[in-house]
Amino acid sequence: MTYEIEIGRGKRGRRAYSLDDIAIVPNRRTRDPKDVSVSWQIDAYQFDMPVIAAPMDSAMSPATAIALGRLGGLGVLDLEGLWTRYEDPQAVLDQIAALDDETNSPAVTRKMQELYQAPIQPDLITSRLAEIRAAGVTVAGSLTPQRTQEHYKTVVAAGVDIFVIRGTTVSAEHVSKDHEPLNLKQFIYELDVPVIVGGAAGYTPALHLMRTGAAGVLVGFGGGATSTTRRALGIHSPMASAISDVTAARRDYMDESGGRYVHVIADGGMGASGDIVKAIAMGADAVMLGTALARADEAPGRGWHWGQEAHHLESPRGDRVNVGTVGPLEEVLFGPGHHTNGTSNLIGALRRSMATTGYSDLKEFQRVDVVVSPYAGN
Repeated sequence: MTYEIEIGRGKRGRRAYSLDDIAIVPNRRTRDPKDVSVSWQIDAYQFDMPVIAAPMDSAMSPATAIALGRLGGLGVLDLEGLWTRYEDPQAVLDQIAALDDETNSPAVTRKMQELYQAPIQPDLITSRLAEIRAAGVTVAGSLTPQRTQEHYKTVVAAGVDIFVIRGTTVSAEHVSKDHEPLNLKQFIYELDVPVIVGGAAGYTPALHLMRTGAAGVLVGFGGGATSTTRRALGIHSPMASAISDVTAARRDYMDESGGRYVHVIADGGMGASGDIVKAIAMGADAVMLGTALARADEAPGRGWHWGQEAHHLESPRGDRVNVGTVGPLEEVLFGPGHHTNGTSNLIGALRRSMATTGYSDLKEFQRVDVVVSPYAGN
């Protein structure tokens, strides 16, 4: 069976689906939402909800990482962000919030690039991670593949529990004529902590990343509302198909490895609770959220949201966008919700969807029936 369609006489392509293109169909018993478990575990670390914060300065500071950890999620700090470049980044965050409101503004991009020119300070990496560790929550930090070799020893020495290597696209077979690329398999083997790596958007790249020994693979290119990668590079990954493809790679890798389970983590484009529900229905074990958490009152961006792509020195492909605020972090995650658009009580909505379809935990819910919906975007 082939899923390719003819685009023109000289090119064929596979039809792929976004999360907006699918819908979940109840087809069995229902449950009380209070009887549903949304907990998950990666390596030795257990969490009360399948939420990982995207390492983005607009959503995560040491304080918000701690707050999320206390609520049962995992906060990931961007170790190349403002918190490791400035002793007190509040003034810089204030400058970013005060920039022109226009989206896709060259002046805003230029100022962001300037502010992120300050060098990364290893002692700040150590102190920020120590602050999170002192609060008694799981400590996680993120570097891009380009910076991993330079800073990972500092990160590991600081006592990180989970290490995230996150980029627009991360492969196990990066080729460069100018420098020796990061050998992911050797690197992960030598580390003493679980590593989450990505993004990957297809079966083959995900399978290769699983073979490096990664504990989890990020699916998608991240960025979500802030990313202009589709416009700038012509690269896009419809998330429903991407998650399904990577889930298939996980299944085949389990057979190949004799039962080793690699967690699939959906990353990007999940700004509302329904997106989270559908990502898990497609096979994700957890979701990495940026926009949804940037809307919390406590978020450092104060309603503004941006990713690393927004201040890339040579090829910026992300915007600083105004996502607004909806309430305290606890309300965003657990309610009570006061918004009808799926931006508050995210976990309550997940519980209700699982209960409505009769599933009691996340692994069971991955088996729920889905259909291609004719009401895309609604």
